[in-house]
Amino acid sequence: MKSLLSNTIYRVPMVLQRFADTYVDSTPGLVGTGSKLEIAEPGNTTSYTVVADVKALPAVGGAPQEIDVTTLADTRAKQLEGIQAASSMAFTVQYKGPSWNAIQPKANDRKQYNWRITYPDGMTATFTGSFSIQVAALATNAALTYTLTVSVSDGPDFSQSPTTGASNPS
Repeated sequence: MKSLLSNTIYRVPMVLQRFADTYVDSTPGLVGTGSKLEIAEPGNTTSYTVVADVKALPAVGGAPQEIDVTTLADTRAKQLEGIQAASSMAFTVQYKGPSWNAIQPKANDRKQYNWRITYPDGMTATFTGSFSIQVAALATNAALTYTLTVSVSDGPDFSQSPTTGASNPS
């Protein structure tokens, strides 16, 4: 008995959009898949290199410090918005030899590197800071990871997403 599949040619349509260097439409929301962390040498803000295979991005941004302006005449505490605090950012990174070899020698050198996080829709967050690396604990049947912690000295500064879509969500 002859197979029904032997003489049939199946054509699977290719979606070339997936292979183009374009951004996703974030109008309905955004997932983190495709986000990347990049580094540039101090003084260079145009030529970034992907750091490694990042598994988790930290919260990016910060709240301003509060300045207490409460007086004895007040019945409630009063605060004014002060300077925004720069905080450290800890990235969980999958260990892979070649990317480790490229980033590890720069750790703890106290240089102020330029960093960029690019989200799948093209929005970016840029910041400056030195960094350290800590290899995570390892157990049976587990992947080796490390934590790359950037001590932020300036930023983060966010760009707008270049994607098109509804500008006024409802």
